[in-house]
Amino acid sequence: MDLGEFEADNSVSCRLASAIPDVCKTEDCCLGIDEAGRGPVLGPMVYGICFCPVAKKEALKDLKVADSKTLTEAQREDLFRKLDEAKSFVGWALQILSPNTISTSMLQRSKYNLNALSHDAAIGLVQFALDSGVQLKEVFVDTVGPAEKYQEKLSQRFPGVEVTVRPKADSLFPIVSAASICAKVARDHSVKDWNFPEDLGEVDADYGSGYPSDPKTKAWLLKELDPVFGYPQFVRFSWSTTQTLLDSRAVTVHWDDDEEDGEKAAARQNNTSMLSYFKTSAQQGNTHQTHRFFTERRLQSLATL
Repeated sequence: MDLGEFEADNSVSCRLASAIPDVCKTEDCCLGIDEAGRGPVLGPMVYGICFCPVAKKEALKDLKVADSKTLTEAQREDLFRKLDEAKSFVGWALQILSPNTISTSMLQRSKYNLNALSHDAAIGLVQFALDSGVQLKEVFVDTVGPAEKYQEKLSQRFPGVEVTVRPKADSLFPIVSAASICAKVARDHSVKDWNFPEDLGEVDADYGSGYPSDPKTKAWLLKELDPVFGYPQFVRFSWSTTQTLLDSRAVTVHWDDDEEDGEKAAARQNNTSMLSYFKTSAQQGNTHQTHRFFTERRLQSLATL
């Protein structure tokens, strides 16, 4: 699997896709959706879709696809190769959500949680398939959150498509198993070959699976923590594992504005607040002499616009 486009800039999310088989543009198709890397504290989360004509479901079964979590890495690689070789009737697409995207989404002022991020990634991939001309008849999804609500949401978003959302769908429907394999192979490759853009020099690549419970991941997080800058973007800052380590081992930062007005905080420390430089002359009582940059250009402060 070629992840060159994502590896060129792994700080942002990326969509990759196979060619669309011609038969998928003329015959009714089924599509499966699954993800890989939802729980790890390291690396991206990858959403995958796989699709084929409804009439080719048995041919997909003949490839012996199964839930990616039940397979070894070598088995997943072999099955992805078979799926990719079946390009006359099988297509796939991936949405790789970088750890930086996950962190900034979950930590932004208006919260954007992981379930919402997951739903939007899945919806975006289904829309991509439709926009690419795939004649979707059936969609099968491994649930995120309550299955009934998610199914209703997708059915409303894609009227005319029969949507089935089930827990453990990757072990129930071969087309979801195929999507699971695509997503997992991409996730494994991206983590194994991660390019650290921060120019950190020698970075220990023995970071394990990336799951918080993995001893190797725990040891790596302890070793690579910088007390001032924290972690590289390979780490999800929005995870409680990361936050706990930063709170206990990084330099403490006191944000005055979190607790009191910036000017009051500055006065308490006998400092000048940045806000004071933006007051009008009237508010300042003409106690500050205007800098010559402004007087030479005949610039004056405005009290109102």
